[in-house]
Amino acid sequence: MTTLKGKRIGFGLTGSHCTYEAVYPQIEALVKEGAEVRPVVSYTVQNTNTRFGDGADWIERIEKLTGFKAIDSIVKAEPLGPKLPLDCMVIAPLTGNSMAKFANAMTDSPVLMAAKATIRNHRPVVLGISTNDALGLNGTNLMRLMSTKNIFFIPFGQDDPFKKPTSMVANMDLLSQTVEEALEHRQIQPILIGPSE
Repeated sequence: MTTLKGKRIGFGLTGSHCTYEAVYPQIEALVKEGAEVRPVVSYTVQNTNTRFGDGADWIERIEKLTGFKAIDSIVKAEPLGPKLPLDCMVIAPLTGNSMAKFANAMTDSPVLMAAKATIRNHRPVVLGISTNDALGLNGTNLMRLMSTKNIFFIPFGQDDPFKKPTSMVANMDLLSQTVEEALEHRQIQPILIGPSE
């Protein structure tokens, strides 16, 4: 079993605001396991306030938890490639918008730049999807990423098959286990899970 103690893990958040409450305890768990967690936030996270909280407040909470200032620009994220390489980059939640851009090599946010820098170093990138169109227009992007070397997925499934039949969300409780497996270049299984899993 891979230990996370001393591992430098980038943790990227994109704009699935309703998922932050599920993600925060997972960042806390990584820190408790001894990982050095470097938060990276998209422009959407920085500039959007919703009924799930203000972006600035979430960033402040995560900075306090990790002990590191959030990487909030592409310029600040670029050194994660050559100068400050990560052992693993996590993006959770990963929105459909960011998933589409990542699958098509677009790096227009700090989170995507950090992921690109990590891929460049042949290190694992772990994705925790949260998107309403995973089984819709974004399906081709999901499959493209699933077949890409050094990209691994937190197990995911339909969160509301009848009201939102194309929506899929990762089970964030499996984040640490997924990272441990990814550091050994293995995909945790099963990838596709039901609501109770």
